[in-house]
Amino acid sequence: MTKRKIRVGVIFGGKSGEHEVSLMSAKSIMRAIDKSKYEVVPIGITSAGRWLTRGDPLQALTGGRTSMPQLLESGFALEAEAASTADGRVERRELVPGAQSAGIPEVEVIFPVLHGTFGEDGTVQGLLELADIPYVGAGVMASAVGMDKAVMKDVLRSHGLPVVDHVLVKRSQWEAAPDPSRAEIATSIGYPCFVKPANLGSSVGISKAHSAAEIEAAIALAAQYDRKVLVEKCVEQAREIEVSVLGNDDPIVSIPGEVIPSREFYDYAAKYLDDASELVIPAPLEAEVAARIRQLAREAFLAFDCAGMARVDFLLSRTTGALFISEVNTIPGFTSISMYPKLWEASGIPYAELIDRLIELALERHADKQRSRTTYTAEQDR
Repeated sequence: MTKRKIRVGVIFGGKSGEHEVSLMSAKSIMRAIDKSKYEVVPIGITSAGRWLTRGDPLQALTGGRTSMPQLLESGFALEAEAASTADGRVERRELVPGAQSAGIPEVEVIFPVLHGTFGEDGTVQGLLELADIPYVGAGVMASAVGMDKAVMKDVLRSHGLPVVDHVLVKRSQWEAAPDPSRAEIATSIGYPCFVKPANLGSSVGISKAHSAAEIEAAIALAAQYDRKVLVEKCVEQAREIEVSVLGNDDPIVSIPGEVIPSREFYDYAAKYLDDASELVIPAPLEAEVAARIRQLAREAFLAFDCAGMARVDFLLSRTTGALFISEVNTIPGFTSISMYPKLWEASGIPYAELIDRLIELALERHADKQRSRTTYTAEQDR
């Protein structure tokens, strides 16, 4: 008797500056997932926010057909009510309880691969919570905190974890009166400094301001992507160290890896558009430094109440030895050559097994949530 496969919905694309990165991650996951164990249900979201749940959403998005007229002409629908079978018949596809208004097909677990805003920030996680569907990765709160770099730094600092000094500049504040922010940056941060959108990843919108003359263009660039802009102090001769975390309440941490960017810093082009950047695994670190990094990563994961996965990035000064947590990424890049899976592969967990473990962790987390009451009567506590 053939064992029934688990239906896994993979959500990708989305309204984000990281839309293309999401497509690459989803393609890798759907290619590597164990087909003998899982039935994959692809769910695409266009850059305009339209949900695609029929046909081949990945092909629709990667093929450039993202406007509504093009999608309709290509036979893609935004409802999950029917799907064509291989022989051309149309079958009714029921929706999971509570998910009909969200347009989510019948699945047993969701693997969201939505990088950046409207996907990694808790919005989709909230939708899945309402629909009562298990999903891979952090919950609403941890996702939101991990996405907002300013809030993230506040949480890390409150737990005694080391972060780089920064100044938060709001777009409206800068446009109305930039001089106070200029003065605060000069006195509190100095130059050079890094300027980035508070709510985005993959180095989108980030630039390095070497002097006061460059700060206006740097903030203008970041402000195109978010209403909050983070200006960070530059760590002297920084090394970029990353580790991967896997688990729920008792997570494990991979060996550290080091990114050696092909450019002045690890920007979008260095990550995705050229192949000159190096990923060194394991990172050449003294044993006590590597152990410290792994411990801090675990503490950060637990401080956020993360679940499933996270990649924690560090900055390590070559000159002073100072170590800082740069970011906690709750949905890290997930192509087969991305740092998160590569670190686990080097730590003894191959790519397909990693996907399997994450799905198991999602189901485990959901089962634990089901133990909590969602209704109350006074008699229950007597």
